[in-house]
Amino acid sequence: MRYFEWQAGVPDEIKSDSLWKLEVYRLGLFVADIAWQDALVLNKTPLTRGLADQLYRAVCSISANIAEGYSRSTGKDRARFLEYSLGSAREARDWYFKSRHTLKEEVIKHRIDLLTQVIKMLSVLTPNQRQKGIREEQAEYVILQSSDFNIDLETPLP
Repeated sequence: MRYFEWQAGVPDEIKSDSLWKLEVYRLGLFVADIAWQDALVLNKTPLTRGLADQLYRAVCSISANIAEGYSRSTGKDRARFLEYSLGSAREARDWYFKSRHTLKEEVIKHRIDLLTQVIKMLSVLTPNQRQKGIREEQAEYVILQSSDFNIDLETPLP
């Protein structure tokens, strides 16, 4: 399945979320979707069953951690989840390399290339997020003096 064909099949509820604007999230979600078939092939052989489980867990963790981190209010917190995602992308690429004896060569090349693209994007995004603070615009606060309230502080309240 091609990436643009796959995007057309993603539910509108996911595509209408502001998270969808992040290409690295979309690619992470895509690689998890296409890894399903790879995991099924690896699961057929007793020797590669554990590899299938590890691979699929790592691949699914990429977009899940991006999604969780995206919802955090501070850049430092978002960066932590992006680091988890980066680790999962590198782990998944490692598992794909190890599965080269079972999966087709063109599948391995495609998946490693795709994961390398995700790794590069996360390697840039993570430090950028760490430097950012709270995403919302900061409100301007005015400190009022007692004279601003027209209250006589000397007179006790009833």
